[in-house]
Amino acid sequence: MRFLQRDLETCEELLPGLAGRLAEVPFDRLESPGSPAIPLFKEYGGTNLLVPRTYGGTGASALEAVRVIRALASLAPSLAVATAMHHFSVGMLFAVGPLYESSTSLHTSVLDVVAKNRSLIASGYAEGRSGRGILSPTVEARRTPGGYLVTGSKKPCSLSRSMDLLTASVALRGDDGTTEMGLLVLPADRPGISVHEFWSTFPLVAAESDEVRLTDVFVEEDHILRTPPNAAEKLDELNEAGVIWFQMIVAATYTGVASALVDLVLREQRGSAAERAQLCLLVESAAHLVEGVARRIMDDDLGNDCAAASLFTRFSVQDLITRAVAQAVEMLGGMAYIASPKIAYLASAAQAVVFHPPSRISMSEAVVDYYTGKPLFFS
Repeated sequence: MRFLQRDLETCEELLPGLAGRLAEVPFDRLESPGSPAIPLFKEYGGTNLLVPRTYGGTGASALEAVRVIRALASLAPSLAVATAMHHFSVGMLFAVGPLYESSTSLHTSVLDVVAKNRSLIASGYAEGRSGRGILSPTVEARRTPGGYLVTGSKKPCSLSRSMDLLTASVALRGDDGTTEMGLLVLPADRPGISVHEFWSTFPLVAAESDEVRLTDVFVEEDHILRTPPNAAEKLDELNEAGVIWFQMIVAATYTGVASALVDLVLREQRGSAAERAQLCLLVESAAHLVEGVARRIMDDDLGNDCAAASLFTRFSVQDLITRAVAQAVEMLGGMAYIASPKIAYLASAAQAVVFHPPSRISMSEAVVDYYTGKPLFFS
């Protein structure tokens, strides 16, 4: 079996033709502003990867999804990073059912729209903000006749220029000043939604990670899912599900980016056989850790322990990627580094895994508590 063969075969089975089309586009074109990668992703049905077949989607399992994500990330890193939160949002739509009042019709209609129109969902959750929970609100809604006016900002927000729908956690402010959390889903072309340049560095520029601002965006009542009274336990379950899906997708994405460098080493037969085997050991260990979380999702083995496992997996994968990237760059050699901007690009892009929440420092006390018998707390 060739390196990445299983992942590429899964991608071909579920999204026929997409990997081949991406491979035909020069790498620097894929990773530039205005890249054709996102339009190709939509054309070949990548938006529907996790949408169940009952809604007209592909219906990939969690295990199949992480293999597809790894394959795509090895070909087009920005595409994988851009669509990570789309996959997360689709996955989270299933978690709102038992929690939110009147959620069934909304999440059903959203999945129907995604499947029918191959719509892309951008995420306005708190991902990317240090010290904030993944589902922490970044926007605020205040009552107005007929609905709410929503104001706030998300930066960076991947898919900012290609999004069809925007989903976000929202703080619903009551007349007495108290707030509760809700989730909103609305078309991205609503008046008051604007996109502003934010991403200034060259790696992953094609992920369209700019700022999305909401300025007094009118949102109807039925476009916001509100938590029912006494929902604390369900909110914990939602947070746990969010952590599991997010960490799994992030780890799969950056394992794929690192795999692109390993693939270069193997194709060029750099270093000794023992060194190449060690490199494969690092990146394949990362991949198998990610697949372990996916299998737990498939077994419906969720909850606090699985959420903790997903975080341990993420940081283990992060360390393995860091080692694999450094070793791969060294084995490819200085002349290859000078001659091929792709090597420096992949090395830099792979390191972005460290910027996704939570930080290692913020996790340290929580991990100690976890191993003394306390639940892992997600703020």
